Amino acid sequence: MDSKKQLQSVQKTSSSEMKPQANDIVHERRSANYKPNIWNYDCLQSLSSIYDGQEYERRVQKFKEDVRIIFANAVDSVPTFELIDSVNKLGLASHFDMEIKEALDTIASTKKKMSKNTNIKEMLELLEASHLGLEGENILDVARDFSTATLKESISSLDSDLAKQVVHVLELPSQRRVQWFDVKWHINSFEKDSHMNSSLLELAKLHFNIVQAILQKDLRESSRWDVSETQQLPECMKTCFLALYNTTNEIANEIQKEKGAWNQVLPHLKKGWTDFCNALFVEAKWYNMGYTPSLQEYLSNGWISSTAPLLLVHEFFSMGHEVTNGMEDFLEKNQEIAERARGDVPSSILCYMREADVSEEIAQKHIKDMINKSWKKINGQCFNQLPMLQSFVNIATNNARVAHSLYQYGDGFGVQDRDTRKNIVSLLVEPLSCSTELKC
Repeated sequence: MDSKKQLQSVQKTSSSEMKPQANDIVHERRSANYKPNIWNYDCLQSLSSIYDGQEYERRVQKFKEDVRIIFANAVDSVPTFELIDSVNKLGLASHFDMEIKEALDTIASTKKKMSKNTNIKEMLELLEASHLGLEGENILDVARDFSTATLKESISSLDSDLAKQVVHVLELPSQRRVQWFDVKWHINSFEKDSHMNSSLLELAKLHFNIVQAILQKDLRESSRWDVSETQQLPECMKTCFLALYNTTNEIANEIQKEKGAWNQVLPHLKKGWTDFCNALFVEAKWYNMGYTPSLQEYLSNGWISSTAPLLLVHEFFSMGHEVTNGMEDFLEKNQEIAERARGDVPSSILCYMREADVSEEIAQKHIKDMINKSWKKINGQCFNQLPMLQSFVNIATNNARVAHSLYQYGDGFGVQDRDTRKNIVSLLVEPLSCSTELKC
């Protein structure tokens, strides 16, 4: 029996066995106010793309050579900066590390030139840069307030395309955005620019579609569940536990095969899951006791129940890093705040309102200030880490970006039919249209 039929069979069996009899005592499980999951099994398994073949990889290489020629021919500093900025926004920076470094070295001491809309573009750059401040720095906070006020006042007088860029940055800076949610927005924006290089744009589209095909394959694989008998567990937990047990062991075995025979991988993965389950248990106790934790209690436990440490420990080992005495400290320093309004445990805003006896507006401002301070800590890790850990720091930062994106306007995890659904469908399901004459 294949995995799909197995899953459906277990679902039917579980649902029939879980129906209470007339004389049963029914203990109703509390609701976390989540809506039904909109991502069903058949939907995930049906994802496919034509962009996972070698012919598209060859076209990518051809476009990359075209872009390298553009870098080689770039002379003036302003167009070069704009080229680097475009490459970064289009998700292509990792393909042109050497070219970008050489270009920046060449124009490091070049006098900056002015161009049309320079003031607004400079203000956008200032606003973006103001979100890269470090802990203990306040000057960039002043720059952020100044550039934000200036840009808001200027929107009504700008042409529509530039106004959209301003609104986009004011909504959320690049440092806090999920890159692949943002790449398609920039591609669509650059398509309207008559001065945009066609090779760079086509490379970005093709690269996005290839990445999308890879993500679809990963999602299909990760959503396959092999179901078999387990003992000593309620029927409703058997499928979940077995899948978790098998998956964790498979991950540990795969890491040990590729990175070396480390006997410490599996214990750390198990500890991550144990800590996560214990954190959920703490939240359940709070709910049953009717207890409202202090903000510090809520955040300390929420840091673990948000799955951030669990994700980071998997990512840490997957990248080939060995355990060091400072690994746990490093993970703790990369805590990010993700506001979660699940309904069964008071949110951070409610915790602070009750603890400090303040209004919701004041509590929201306090949490927002805490988030900004957390981003400064993350920026510090981004800038100060050893080169060997930089890739891992980037992944940890991406986790923070995902959390910020999910909870920026409410509970994007529990309520999936708003911007969360739109972003995921755009990233995983809808490919970009390439130029017909290039037959992409």
